[in-house]
Amino acid sequence: MKKLYLPLAILLAALLALPAAALAAQDASQQEILKELKALKEKLADMDKLKARVQELESRLAESEKNAKEAKETAGQAQKTSDGFEAKLADATKFKVGGALRFNYRNTDYNDVGKAKGGDMTFDIFRLDVNGEYNDILFSAQYRWYPYMDVIHHGWFGYNFSDAWQGQLGVTQVPFGLLPYASHNWWFSLGYYVGLEDDYDMGVKTIYKKGPFDLQLAFFKNGEWGSSGKLERYSFDVVTAGDQQNEETNQVNARLAYTLQHADKFSTELGVSGQWGQLYNNATDSHGAHWAAAAHINGNYGPFNLMLEVAKYQYDPDNPDGVSDRTVEMGAFAAHYPVAAEATLYIAGLAYTVPVNWGPVTSLQFYNDYSHIVKDESGFEDSQLNTLGFMISANPVYVYVDWVCGKNAIWVGGPSDSMAAGSADDDWHSLFNINFGYYF
Repeated sequence: MKKLYLPLAILLAALLALPAAALAAQDASQQEILKELKALKEKLADMDKLKARVQELESRLAESEKNAKEAKETAGQAQKTSDGFEAKLADATKFKVGGALRFNYRNTDYNDVGKAKGGDMTFDIFRLDVNGEYNDILFSAQYRWYPYMDVIHHGWFGYNFSDAWQGQLGVTQVPFGLLPYASHNWWFSLGYYVGLEDDYDMGVKTIYKKGPFDLQLAFFKNGEWGSSGKLERYSFDVVTAGDQQNEETNQVNARLAYTLQHADKFSTELGVSGQWGQLYNNATDSHGAHWAAAAHINGNYGPFNLMLEVAKYQYDPDNPDGVSDRTVEMGAFAAHYPVAAEATLYIAGLAYTVPVNWGPVTSLQFYNDYSHIVKDESGFEDSQLNTLGFMISANPVYVYVDWVCGKNAIWVGGPSDSMAAGSADDDWHSLFNINFGYYF
C-alpha cells in the first residue's frame, strides 16, 4: 500500500507543476511578442518618416522638372525668335566687298623703244567694289586706282519700288545703246572714246524691267565729277581745255529694249536709244546743245553672241567768235583730244564661247569687234578699230589677249587729232595686249 502512494504522489506533483510551467512559458512568449511589436512600431515610425521624406523629394523633383520644362520652352521660344530675327535680318541685309587687281602687257608696232625691249608689263589698276542691300534700299560703288590717277567708276544708291521698277541716284551708267558694253574685248570700241559706250554721269535714273521689256529713263545734271576741267576720270565727256570751254549739262536719256526669246539660250534683244542735253560754254555764258540716237541688236544664239549698233551724234556748241564748231574737246584718263562734232558710229562684234575643263580654266571666248566712225565734216578722215582676241575664264582670274588694229584711232598709233580731222596718210597700226586680272 505504501508502495502505491508514492507514484501517486509523484504524479500529483507533476500535475500541479504543469500550470506553473505553462504560465512561465506564456509569459516568456508575451515578452518576445511585446519586444518584437515595439521594434516593429519603431520601424513603422521610421517608415513614416521615410515616406514623408520620399513625398517631399518627389514634390521637389516634380517642381524642378516643371521649372526646367518651362525654362526650356522659354529658351526655345527665345532662340526661335532670335533665329527668326537673324534670318529676317540676313534676308533683309546683303553686303559684299569685292574688287580687282590687274596687270597689263603691251607691245606695239609704233613705239620703237617698246619694240626694242619686247614690250612692257605694267601695273594696270587696283579697284574696290562695295555693293549692299537692306530691305529694298540698294547701293553700289566702285573706286579705281591707276598708276597716274585715282577715280570713281560709279557710285549710287537706289530703291526697289517693285520687283520690276528700280530707281538710282548718283554716278550711274548712262542708258544708251548696247549694255553693259558694246564690245567683248578689253580695249572697248571707238564708241567708248567718243562717250557713247560705258559712260557714267551724275544724275537720277529709273529702270523698269518686266517680261521682255527693258525701259530706262534718266536725267544727268553733269559728268561724274561735276567739274569739266578735271581730266582724271574714267568716262569720256566733253571737257574744258584751251579755247574749248564747253561742258555737258542737263542731259536726258531714254532707252527701250525688247527681247525675243526663240528657244532656250537663243534670244535677240532689239533696242533704240536717245539722248539730248545742253552744252554750257564758260566763255560765252550761253548754251549750245548735243544729241545722239542709236539702234542696236544683241543676239545670243547658243555659244554665239552678236552685237550690232548704229548711232548718230551731234554737238552744236555756242562758241565765241574764232573758235571752231567743227570739234569738241573730250577727255578722260588724264588726257584730252578733239572729236568730230558730228558723225555716225557703226559697231559690229561676234563672239564664240567654248566650255573647257583645263584645271582652273572653265571657258574660252573668241571674238572679233569692229567699229567705224564716219565723220560728217568734209575733209575729216574716218576712224576705224578692229580687235581680234580671246578671253580665258578661270574664275577668279580672267585674261584678255587682244590684237588691236586701228586707223586714225586715238591711242593706237594715230595722230593726236585722230578722232577729229585725222590724217589721210595714216596707216593701220597695231598693238598686242594681254590683261591679267584677279577679281574678288
